[in-house]
Amino acid sequence: MESLEKRIKELRDLIRHHDRRYYVLSDPEVSDKGYDDLLRELKTLEKNNPELISLDSPTQRMTNVLQEGFTTVRHSRKMYSLDNTYSYEEIEDWGKRVDKGLDNKKVEYVTELKIDGVSIALTYKKGVLVLAATRGDGIRGENVTLNIKTINSIPLKLLSPNPPDVLEVRGEIYMAKSEFEKLNKERKRQNEILFANPRNAASGSLKLLDTKIVRSRNLSCFIHSFGEVKGLTLKSQYEFMNLAKQWGLCVNPNVKLCRNLDEVFEFCNAFVDKKEKLDYEIDGVVVKVNSFSQQRVLGETLKSPRWAIAYKYPAKQATTEIINIIPQVGRTGVITPVAELNPVACSGVTIERATLHNFDEIKRLGVKIGDRVVIERAGDVIPKVLKVIVSVRSGKERAFKIPKKCPACSSLVVKEKEEDVAYRCINPVCPAQLEKSLIHFASRSAMDIEGMGEAAVVQLVKEKKVSDFADIYYLRKEDLLTLELFKDKKANNLITAITNSKKQPLSRLVFALGIRGVGEKAAYLLAQNFETLHNIAVAGKADIEVIHELGPEISCSVVEFFKHPENKRLIARLKDAQLNMIEPKAKKTNLLTGKTFVFTGELLRFSRTQAREIIRRMGGDSAASISKNTDFLVTGKSPGSKLNKANKLGVKIITEQEFEKLIGGARR
Repeated sequence: MESLEKRIKELRDLIRHHDRRYYVLSDPEVSDKGYDDLLRELKTLEKNNPELISLDSPTQRMTNVLQEGFTTVRHSRKMYSLDNTYSYEEIEDWGKRVDKGLDNKKVEYVTELKIDGVSIALTYKKGVLVLAATRGDGIRGENVTLNIKTINSIPLKLLSPNPPDVLEVRGEIYMAKSEFEKLNKERKRQNEILFANPRNAASGSLKLLDTKIVRSRNLSCFIHSFGEVKGLTLKSQYEFMNLAKQWGLCVNPNVKLCRNLDEVFEFCNAFVDKKEKLDYEIDGVVVKVNSFSQQRVLGETLKSPRWAIAYKYPAKQATTEIINIIPQVGRTGVITPVAELNPVACSGVTIERATLHNFDEIKRLGVKIGDRVVIERAGDVIPKVLKVIVSVRSGKERAFKIPKKCPACSSLVVKEKEEDVAYRCINPVCPAQLEKSLIHFASRSAMDIEGMGEAAVVQLVKEKKVSDFADIYYLRKEDLLTLELFKDKKANNLITAITNSKKQPLSRLVFALGIRGVGEKAAYLLAQNFETLHNIAVAGKADIEVIHELGPEISCSVVEFFKHPENKRLIARLKDAQLNMIEPKAKKTNLLTGKTFVFTGELLRFSRTQAREIIRRMGGDSAASISKNTDFLVTGKSPGSKLNKANKLGVKIITEQEFEKLIGGARR
């Protein structure tokens, strides 16, 4: 037993060491397989000897718990917010107040990037994480310990032989831009409500009751300060930051000790352009007096410390008026409010529309039709409404009411679950849903019916030529020629494209059907595991949930879809139209088996969909973003930020031509 306990301790220490090398220092010493082998051995030993499991063991990060809710806890010390400044002159004014408060004694400052995330307080006792709480009102927050334990960059045990008796550290939970992009792409595929920005995504994820979903969101954390410490004396902020790194806590690498405000300004200037290249959102720089004894002399106001200030970078924003708010219907019936704007120039483009994401966002912002609002191009791309300028309201503004009826078909609009933010039209034959569903069905990633774009679909639905997916395969050239869009050649091309689409693999068809929650990856997994559409249609929830990555939500959606009488008739008609309903088994090759590919830039010889299919057929997999599990990054024309991350993580980078050689010239 003594040797067993010794081995378990060795494994835990090794895994914690490698976690620090990977998540804190970005300098891994072991391969992914080597790390997984260590974790697998520890899990096996603990499973066979459950009496030896401890709360701080790395295996306890693998949580899969449904919580009933969050309790409220009191912070050891108040979590203050920072006063904001927007110019160097304002920082200089703050510096003068600091000098006055300290009788003009010499002052050093510490500058840190201001992470746009969610504040968190982590309490360690004897080095073991015992509590994690949100900021709340600064005095009390919510206990989110189980969710925090899913975040790899937060150690369950400090890497110190003599940790403080009690240590409460503060930091920011955030979602990397790459993870945010990946999450929203998947939500878009599932026709789910998109998150407004990475901060909202992180905040929403942290409040989820299912730790399995929280873990899948790949949240991260940077530690920036402490609230309470017992058993250790600390003299300065800079000393704390260095100690935090030694303890295994993740500290942002961009921290600088400054001798004066000129050096503070140099730091701020350095990140004016660099900030867009970071894989996390920042909205400024935090400046702190370094000495803790000087911090104590300066003290705090009711809301903010006098010894710290936040400098906010000017955002790429513009001010305009909301002319109207239009509810739009998605292919699964979700109603999304879109703001129509008085056209305004912002970051070199004219913006006329901005999504409001969902009705909860309208309520949060307090938006009314006719309001003057500040908009911003998030990441220089997506226009979003930041805030309402309430002070200029005239009284003529009109509140927006959540529609009770669908704007496309006048059917009832409902919230299916109280906890949902989405309102849906419940009419299965709603024309707006039908149009968007047909566009999805014909899209390149689904059945790839070239020539059946939005304009063609709108006419086909309007003229009642198509009322479901199966009708597409019963169209004749004569039907198309009655529509103003189609002449002889275009009609022939579309009929040919429709005929060719019948040969698509089963995974494409499953994705094309638009089953709620079933994106490309889930469709592929279903098709590979069940092999025929009939097998999928008769599968039970338990049969589906044994497939890795497919959980209760997807299994419920699939079973309900194939149980519906209308869908049974649809499948029968598709079968009669002789669509392929069998999935070719993935060909396992030594070269691609188990390998994960990511693409960046414009591919010239393949579409992304073609490339992903080829990889899967050959036993590999594809992903949307770079991670430590990526084996190859394929670069096309004008590669994006994934290239920098791949270089940083040591991922093998190949060109499109090298990718083609790798797959042996395989084609669809």
